[in-house]
Amino acid sequence: MDIIFEDNSILVCYKPAGLATQTRKIGERDMESEALKYLKEKGETPEIHIVHRLDQPVEGVMVLAKTKEAATKLTKQLADHNFKKHYYAIITRESFPDEGHLVDYIVKDNRTNLSKVVSQNDPRAKKAELEYHTVDQWDDRKLLDIELFTGRHHQIRLQLASRTAPILGDVKYGGITTGRNLALCSWSIGFAHPDTGEPMVFTIKPKGEDFADSKVAS
Repeated sequence: MDIIFEDNSILVCYKPAGLATQTRKIGERDMESEALKYLKEKGETPEIHIVHRLDQPVEGVMVLAKTKEAATKLTKQLADHNFKKHYYAIITRESFPDEGHLVDYIVKDNRTNLSKVVSQNDPRAKKAELEYHTVDQWDDRKLLDIELFTGRHHQIRLQLASRTAPILGDVKYGGITTGRNLALCSWSIGFAHPDTGEPMVFTIKPKGEDFADSKVAS
């Protein structure tokens, strides 16, 4: 476990790309099992509650709750859109606008585990909203800083791909094959501490190889 912050209520840590947040596959490692193992080895009661998720091929900072009470309060902040989440994404479309505010209505297809953009009038539709601006550019690549306002299934991946700007390495949504995980990193998360109400912000630098040539790399 790569621990960034810990107290009696929360565990803030780095999730590497390729590791699931939570999986039902027997014997497969995930963030939940790694956190439980970490607490057990420390001699603490192994109790972990998943508050939010990152897709398996995505790296980034996460907060896990160590008590049910903390989980309830953090989940409410998420529902009330009081979490501040920023992502870095690399795209390979030079002509993509340097900044923008994207709003779509999307539906998850449980058969394929993919999402698609649909009409606002679709009864299954869920609103997906984000803002982005370009922070770096090299070769044919653009690095976007994205503020996520809603946490829909594959939201960033779909909203960019639907505008012919898929994330590098995201072959599920038409991205260029790199042989590595997709170039998407949850680099900043902000929330109020579930016990004290103190504003907290945690940031990381991306470790993925595709970010190595950018100015935000570790």
